[in-house]
Amino acid sequence: MKKKKSGEIRYAKYGYIFSLPFVVAFLIFSLYPILYTAVIGFTDLQGVATTEWHFLDNPFQNFANVLSNKSFQTALKNTFMIWIINFIPQILLALLLTAWFTDRRWHIKGQGIYKVLLYMPNIITAATIAILFNSLFAYPVGPVNDLLMKLHIINEAQNFLVNKGVARGIVAFIQFWMWYGYTMLILISGVLGINPEIFEAAEVDGASRVQVFFQITLPNIKTILLFTLVTSLIGGLNMFDIPKLFLLGGPNNATLTTSVYIYNQAFAGSYMYNKAAAASMIMFCIILFFSSFLFILLRDKDKDGYGKDAKKIKKLAKQKMRGGAV
Repeated sequence: MKKKKSGEIRYAKYGYIFSLPFVVAFLIFSLYPILYTAVIGFTDLQGVATTEWHFLDNPFQNFANVLSNKSFQTALKNTFMIWIINFIPQILLALLLTAWFTDRRWHIKGQGIYKVLLYMPNIITAATIAILFNSLFAYPVGPVNDLLMKLHIINEAQNFLVNKGVARGIVAFIQFWMWYGYTMLILISGVLGINPEIFEAAEVDGASRVQVFFQITLPNIKTILLFTLVTSLIGGLNMFDIPKLFLLGGPNNATLTTSVYIYNQAFAGSYMYNKAAAASMIMFCIILFFSSFLFILLRDKDKDGYGKDAKKIKKLAKQKMRGGAV
């Protein structure tokens, strides 16, 4: 073991010192609540002033009750539906804008302004957006109704927010509108990390923009696409602010999401903390399952050594070694 040189300064300890506040905050405000939530899902904890609680004889009773609850089933269905409806156009538009901004042949001027404007909906608070869309779709007088009547699309004012399909569509559109700019910036950062010589070679070879995008850009940002998909999945399945603030889960539970359901169980008069905790753990397991599935499905097989080419190379190398070749 080498001795420490005289006068040598060890900086590693300062890194631990600077990271200590984050570690303490994480343990107190993140890890402890997660573990506590997991524990009370197996108990009978209910009520605001309850100080005593006990583990259930059947520890999975709360989980069974939640899974068989029709409101939770509706919330789970709504959550997946709204996420899929908003994520598909979100990723398609983000990819289109990414291709536009990163194509060197376009020579777009003022890209920074466009990016700021497209990203701006993401920094607006959910409460502000909820008030905005409530005003836009107001009944009987509102901008949307006025515009549609002037265009003779409808003959009289419609109360759009009492229609289940329209309500889900509006919530999905709000989520799409808020997050496509963020997704675009993440994808652009991934494209900018690709070696520009690859694009230059493609231009010299006469590749079209479509060929460059599908054969060079997309394969090289697979990891970024995986990150985008997983983070969108996590955010989509935890959707709370817009459904809660915009329509309170209505009409008739059409926009009730699992996060709103959990909030209602725990804090909206019921105070059934055990069932809320069980629902939270169920959502945690669902998110973990789908995230793991996406990681396995979209992993970079060549880098992991599981690609077909990598297997062929290994097989040839073994054959040469057996034959005495160097």
